[in-house]
Amino acid sequence: MALDVRPISVDQHLAFVATLPSVSFLQLPSWGKVKAEWANTSIGWFNGEELIGVGLVLMRKVPKMDRYLAYLPEGPVLDWDAARTGLPINAWLQPMLAYLKDRGAFAVKMGPPVTVREWHAATIKDAIAAGVAKRLGQVPADSTTRSGQQLTDQLQAAGWTQRPDAGAGFGDIQPRYVYQVPLAGRTEDELFAGFNQLWRRNIRKAEKLGVTVERGTRDDLALFHPIYVETAARDGFVPRGLDYFERMWDAMNGEDPDRLRLYLARHEGQILAATTVVTVGNHTWYSYGASANVGREVRPSNAIQWQMIRDARDEGRAVYDLRGISDTLDEDDPLFGLIRFKLGTGGDASEYVGEWDYALRPTLAKAFDLYMRRADIKKRLKGTIARNGSRTIAQSQPDKVPSS
Repeated sequence: MALDVRPISVDQHLAFVATLPSVSFLQLPSWGKVKAEWANTSIGWFNGEELIGVGLVLMRKVPKMDRYLAYLPEGPVLDWDAARTGLPINAWLQPMLAYLKDRGAFAVKMGPPVTVREWHAATIKDAIAAGVAKRLGQVPADSTTRSGQQLTDQLQAAGWTQRPDAGAGFGDIQPRYVYQVPLAGRTEDELFAGFNQLWRRNIRKAEKLGVTVERGTRDDLALFHPIYVETAARDGFVPRGLDYFERMWDAMNGEDPDRLRLYLARHEGQILAATTVVTVGNHTWYSYGASANVGREVRPSNAIQWQMIRDARDEGRAVYDLRGISDTLDEDDPLFGLIRFKLGTGGDASEYVGEWDYALRPTLAKAFDLYMRRADIKKRLKGTIARNGSRTIAQSQPDKVPSS
């Protein structure tokens, strides 16, 4: 079977996505509108005239050159199980590479959200308590997937590469390790019972003290943003402007009126926490979160997460996705607080195959990678200065999620 890759319309893209249980929101046409600093296009894989796969390609132009980095975050949307399709990986990827090279791409980056390994919360907690591993990958997995390992092997054989640090912390653009709470077939009581004792106590405390959680509107983004900026100052990251979230709201809800939601947690009339959540098909993602410096003792962050989880379950979603975690199990690591907070929900940690790069023009790709590494060093240094300047440390229950 010889596949053809060519541009498709937004309507074709969305119609194909609608036939699937879910795809990453980073592979929807609306995400191209959110990432205004990138050009974007939708492409499709055709078997004759039948559309059998799609992808959102973000394109970053090299300064002073008519060449692009082509990036497919958490994509493309293909059937990656070679045993099921009978198609080797190159049958899918070679026509994509040829298409993008003809249009000026010097390198391609993609990150198929294909699971390789999974760990239950109890397994991770036992490993932390025993002190037997400093990295999640050192803990025997509760399950592995044939398709994930085969895809990894085939990508390596086809000349795709990964950054050496891509598996540790957040070494690449999208996280390789994510944390998810399964919802399908579970009652609200079962979900609550799956939380650890601290989470259950904090949720009950928030309810007893009168914390309320409500859905917000686009106008309420102006209430979310100051708390988000406050969180950024406390945790040492550079915040996005209000216009970014307004663009995100307009693009995503213009595509589907319930794609992006805003939640606000109040106590005695004051907003203490706020979050955004994204839904595509049967999958709901926690996107951005923020909490005020005051009122943390009434546990608004636990209350708002519990409301989002219940809403997702009531709407028939199969997964509530808390997004990225580091792979560290070292309690002295500043990123350890992120996995500790999410472990409390009783979900599962998953390792994806990660992000992969293919150099179409190796010399230019190498130069661009060096440029980006230098920029990343400057960014990390800036974050360190911000943390030291504000005298903050990693929170035991952080409110921010590494974002796209």
